Amino acid sequence: MAASRAQHGRPGPHRVAERGGDVGLLDAFCAHLDAQRGLSAHTVRAYRGDVVALLDEVPPLDGDAPTPLGALDLTALRSWLAAQSRRGLSRSTLARRAAAARTFTAWAARTGRIASDPGIRLLSPRPDSVMPTVLGVDEAGELLDVARTRADDADPSHVRDWAALELLYASGLRVAELVGTDLGDLDLRERLVRVLGKGNKERMVPFGIPAARALETWLQVRSQLVGPTTPAALFLGHRGGRLGTRQVRDTVHALTAAAGVRDLAPHGLRHSAATHLLDGGSDLRSVQEVLGHASLATTQRYTHISAERLRASFQQAHPRA
Repeated sequence: MAASRAQHGRPGPHRVAERGGDVGLLDAFCAHLDAQRGLSAHTVRAYRGDVVALLDEVPPLDGDAPTPLGALDLTALRSWLAAQSRRGLSRSTLARRAAAARTFTAWAARTGRIASDPGIRLLSPRPDSVMPTVLGVDEAGELLDVARTRADDADPSHVRDWAALELLYASGLRVAELVGTDLGDLDLRERLVRVLGKGNKERMVPFGIPAARALETWLQVRSQLVGPTTPAALFLGHRGGRLGTRQVRDTVHALTAAAGVRDLAPHGLRHSAATHLLDGGSDLRSVQEVLGHASLATTQRYTHISAERLRASFQQAHPRA
C-alpha cells in the first residue's frame, strides 16, 4: 500500500497532516465540531480520523496544491466509501464515515474552502439493524448484587464501582455522562442527577432508592481517593482524578463475568434500563427524556427489543405457541 501511494504521489495516513495547510484545516474543522456543533470529544476524534482518511485517498489537482479539496467531488466521495466497503468495514462504520464526510464538505463549502458542497448528494448505507444486548431484570439484579457484595470489603474503589453501576442502570446514563458528572450535579434528597448530554443539552434524570443508597455509601468513602488535584467529579479514579470511561468499561466486564451474566459494555446497562422501563409500562416520550434522545425514532428501537422479548416469552410459555 505504501509503495502504491508513493507511485501515485499520495502520502499515507501519517503524512496527511504534514501537508501544507492540512493541520490548520483539520484543527479549524474540529474546532467547529466542538464549539458550534457541540459534539463529544470522542466523536470529534472519530470525525477527524475519518476526514484524514478521506483526504489521504483524494489526490490533489496538481503537485503544487496545498490540499486535495479541489478534487473533492461526489465521485471522489463515492469512490472512497466504496473502497472502505471493500476493506470489510461494517455498515455502521461506513454510515459514520459518510456522516463525517458530509459534515466536512458542508463546513468546507460554508467557509469558502470549496465552491460547492458535494456531500449533500452522498448517500450512506443503512446501519445493520442489530438489536443491542440487554440484561434481563433478574440478570441486572444479579450483577448489582455482586457489585454490592464486593463493596462490603469497604475498599473505596469497590464502593465507587457499585455506586457507578447502580447509577448507570437506574438512570440509563451514557458512560461519558456518568464520568462527566460532578458532585454539584447530584441531588440525593430528590434523587435526581443533572446531566450534560450530547450537543451540550442539559437534562435532569431521576434514580431510585437502591442507587441513592449506593451513592450515599460512596460519598462517605470518597475522601479516601481524594488527591492533591482532585476535581469536583462525582466519581474518582485510583489517583484522585476524574474516573475514566475505560475504567468503567473494565469494571462492567469484570463484574458481569463475576455475576455469570452475559457480557456487555456500560452502554448495555443503558439499553437494559430503557428496555426495562418500557417493559414496566413507561411511555416512549418519558423514556426519550430520560435517555436524552434528540429523536423519538431512536427511542422506538427499544420497543422492538421489548416485542422480541414478549414473543420469546410467549413461545416458551404458551402451550399452543
